[in-house]
Amino acid sequence: MAKHSSAARKTDADAPPTGATRRRAAQAAALDRLIHERIRLGIVSALAVSDSLTFNELKALLKTSDGNLSVHARKLEEAQYVACTKSFAGRVPQTAYRLTAAGRRALERYLDHMEALIHATRER
Repeated sequence: MAKHSSAARKTDADAPPTGATRRRAAQAAALDRLIHERIRLGIVSALAVSDSLTFNELKALLKTSDGNLSVHARKLEEAQYVACTKSFAGRVPQTAYRLTAAGRRALERYLDHMEALIHATRER
């Protein structure tokens, strides 16, 4: 049985990165990590197609807990991607969220990055 040299066993993964590989890595790194998280992406996406949604509507839509939704919504609020309005419906407190202009721009950038990444990956 013939021995194979270590050079012959190298795979494509061992090859130095090409320009396209470096571009894909840069695009992935450029993703907005704040939006990229599943629940936050769900919040921003849902608000992008609605004028506003209540806390309970978002919770049901995303199938998450009060605490989980609250933490993620607060992070988006701090980044000024969403605005929160608190009011009362009778005696029941109600929290509503809407996407801000900054949040819409951030979502558009995120989607552009994802589309470029998908396109670059499919070109291989």
